[in-house]
Amino acid sequence: MPDFGYFLSSEEHGPAELVDQARMAEQAGFDSLWISDHYHPWNDNQGQSPFVWTVIGALSQAVSLPVETAVTCPILRTHPAVIAQAAATAAATLGGRFRLGVGTGEALNEHILGTHWPEAPVRLEMLEEALQVMRKLFTGEQISHHGKHYTVENARLYTLPDEPVHIDVSAFGPQAAEVAARIGDGLITTMPDTTLVERFRRAGGTTKPVYGGTKVCWGADRQEARRTAHRLWANEQLPGELAQILPTPAHFEQASELVTEDQVASAVPCGDDPDEHIEALSAFVEAGFDTVYVSQIGKDQQGFFDFYRTKILPQLRA
Repeated sequence: MPDFGYFLSSEEHGPAELVDQARMAEQAGFDSLWISDHYHPWNDNQGQSPFVWTVIGALSQAVSLPVETAVTCPILRTHPAVIAQAAATAAATLGGRFRLGVGTGEALNEHILGTHWPEAPVRLEMLEEALQVMRKLFTGEQISHHGKHYTVENARLYTLPDEPVHIDVSAFGPQAAEVAARIGDGLITTMPDTTLVERFRRAGGTTKPVYGGTKVCWGADRQEARRTAHRLWANEQLPGELAQILPTPAHFEQASELVTEDQVASAVPCGDDPDEHIEALSAFVEAGFDTVYVSQIGKDQQGFFDFYRTKILPQLRA
C-alpha cells in the first residue's frame, strides 16, 4: 500500500495559507507534503506565487512531515549551484526530511530573465548536467565545473544535511522517463500511467520510488465544485507542449478558453462522492506508485481535510 501525501499549491495560496494547510494535512493523517515551485501562477485567477524556499523554512517549523518540491527547475531561472545550496539548507532545516524534485520547467517561469527557451531535448541535457553539479556540491567538497551549459568555480557548501539530498526527476514521456531512471533517485509524474512507470523501471529505476500527484475539488455542491475547478485549473487540460512553451499567465488564459467545464470535470473528481475520489487515487495505486499526492482546488481546505480524514484515507488504507 502506498503512502498518501498532500500537494501544496503555491499557485493558489499565499505562504501563511500554505503553512496552515500543511498543519491540517498532518492532522488529517497525510504522510508527506509536495509543494510547487513557480515564479508565476498559471493564470491570474489562481493569483499567488510565493518563493518556495521561504515557505519550506516555515514548514520545517510548523510540521514534522517530509517535504519535496514538485518541481524545481534548476536549469535557467536559478543556477544549479544556488539550487544545491537551497536544497541542502532545506534538508538540514528539516532534519533530512527533504527531497528535491526537479524537472525541465516551463517558459512561464523560466524565461523571465530574457533567456532563450531551449527545445525539450536541450533542456533534458541541461537538467542532466545540473544534477551533476548539484551532486558534486552535496559532497561538501570544494568543486569546480566547466561544462557545456554551466560553470562553477571554487564552490563549496558548508551547510549540509547528514546524508546527500535525494533528487527525483519529473517525466511525462518515454525519453524523459528513461533519463529519470538513469540520473534520478526517483520518478515524479502527474498521471497514473502504467506504461510510463514500466518504462522507468526497465530503464534502471527498478528499486527507485515513483511519486504521483493529482488534483480534486471537494465540495458539498458538485456544480459549484465543477465551476471552481474549471475557473482555476482549466490550463491542465491543454494538449501537447503548450504548458511548456506559453510564456505568461495571460497566454494560458487565452488558450484555456478552449477548455470546457465538462473536460475539466471528466479529469478532476468534483464534489463529495467518496467513490469518485477513491477511484482517482486508486488508479495511481494500481499503476504501481509508491506515494500519491492529492491537492484540493479552491478555498474550502478544512472541509476537504475533514472529508479525507474520515471518508477517504481510511478506505484507501484498509
